[in-house]
Amino acid sequence: MDAQKVDMFMMMNSKYFESHHLNAVREKLLTLDESKWGYVQTMQLKDPTTSIIVSLLGGGLGIDRFMIGDTGMGIGKLLTCGGLGIWTIIDWFLIMGATREKNMETFQNTFY
Repeated sequence: MDAQKVDMFMMMNSKYFESHHLNAVREKLLTLDESKWGYVQTMQLKDPTTSIIVSLLGGGLGIDRFMIGDTGMGIGKLLTCGGLGIWTIIDWFLIMGATREKNMETFQNTFY
């Protein structure tokens, strides 16, 4: 794929991935055919900022985990009222990283 398109994608979407994944994402995009550009543009990545806001407002009910696709953890938080509040507070610090990891997982499932 054209390096200019890859750089544009990286500038626009770097907040969706952990910093240590950015090089792997860039290298994979450079090896893709031009025909895959449509897939790259239409990938549905979750916003970590939205995840932290949802976690602050509805984390005790597991809504944040349901939103990023962790259904099992969402059910666990829902049934335990956020682990009696402890799990909810821990997730305030971890949810943005978990969202970025899920985005990387989505990227890998799409292009590997």
